[in-house]
Amino acid sequence: TTYKVNGTEIDIKVQYPENKINTLEKLRAVSLLSPLGIQVPLMDIAEIKVEQGPTSITRSDQERYVTVTADVFGRSSGDVNEELKRKLENYRLPDGYSIKFTGENEMMVEAFEDLTLALVLAIILVYMVMAVQFESLLHPFTIMFSVPVAYSGSILGLLITNKPLSVPAFIGVIMLAGIVVNNAIVLVDYINILKGRGMDTETAIIKAGPTRLRPILMTTLTTILALIPLALGIGEGAEAMAPMAIVVIFGLITSTLLTLLIVPVMYCIFDNILMKFKDKIGKDKLQFNANP
Repeated sequence: TTYKVNGTEIDIKVQYPENKINTLEKLRAVSLLSPLGIQVPLMDIAEIKVEQGPTSITRSDQERYVTVTADVFGRSSGDVNEELKRKLENYRLPDGYSIKFTGENEMMVEAFEDLTLALVLAIILVYMVMAVQFESLLHPFTIMFSVPVAYSGSILGLLITNKPLSVPAFIGVIMLAGIVVNNAIVLVDYINILKGRGMDTETAIIKAGPTRLRPILMTTLTTILALIPLALGIGEGAEAMAPMAIVVIFGLITSTLLTLLIVPVMYCIFDNILMKFKDKIGKDKLQFNANP
């Protein structure tokens, strides 16, 4: 450091006294007591030289490890990790050595595992709620066919916008499990109402489609328009959440366009299967009652 006196700077250097400084020569001259009781300098029984070595040794589970870090620019960390894994597959490690990806990659893997479990639970809970409301195990299953249709649109949206399947995007996938079924619920519920009024299945489906088209479009458009600013990345920090909005928007668009086609078809198919099953049970009961 420096010390200022009357405008003059004086250099100050602080160091240990000479007798406290350990040098290589002092290390060579260290005396060791031999089994015969004779003092022997270390340089007589050991070779002492300066070499390069680690400044510190880190261990995990009693194993030494070295951490290599790097920053990613212009690309997603998932793509970079996949490329690294492909290149390291052909790299021959010495015996006893291994490579493990940690840091952000490890956190992403754990996050995707937890989100996958959340997605499965969301689909199960949505199905259970619809089964209770419809008092049927078949019609909720018909409605759930709109979910994979929406996911296909979400994948297409990520490809078009060149966005990776990040954690926010996966959160959007979980949200879709509860959002896209709304249109199918509106349609199937009205089909059941018309069937309760005495219409056959095909007539009820043909009438329910045009009747419920307007409320389906209204609910879909309001959700899509509300998510457009987030999808465009407007606002501070919105770019990180843009994939979530893109997943929901493209999923809703695809689901709305194809739900009006796929859900009625699946409803008709499952309803015919159910009717045949009921007819078979009725005939079996009739034969059982007819036999003495």
